[in-house]
Amino acid sequence: MYIGESNMKNRNINHKDDWATPKELYDLLDKEFDFDFDPCPLNPNFDGLEIRWGERNFVNPPYSRMLKEAFIRKAFEQAQKGRLSVMLLPVSTSTKIFHDVIYPNAEIRFIKGRVQFIGINTFSLPGNQNPMHDSMIVIFRGKSI
Repeated sequence: MYIGESNMKNRNINHKDDWATPKELYDLLDKEFDFDFDPCPLNPNFDGLEIRWGERNFVNPPYSRMLKEAFIRKAFEQAQKGRLSVMLLPVSTSTKIFHDVIYPNAEIRFIKGRVQFIGINTFSLPGNQNPMHDSMIVIFRGKSI
């Protein structure tokens, strides 16, 4: 079956991993968890994997596989140090990292509907009614939290 050219992915555009969390979703989570640090700000010169995280972290990592998995592992390590990490992640329940790290160690909340991230690439445009991924909130709690 032929798919019209306007519906096909433009492979000549650079895809980006820097997508902002919608303010309403962040504010709702911040009200519950009172975040003091974001290791994944929209800043290409900032490496959240190489620095000490806060006590109560909000983490919307890049969704490329290697970076996403590195942030999931770091969030789990932070929980072992008594720190809280609340992650906004794509739903990927068939992956090894989901079964080995997330499922046995975190609280998981599935989000009804799809998150309208802020940013532009060929997968999703601002105002697009059909974002690519379902999302989940993954909460790694430190022992004292």
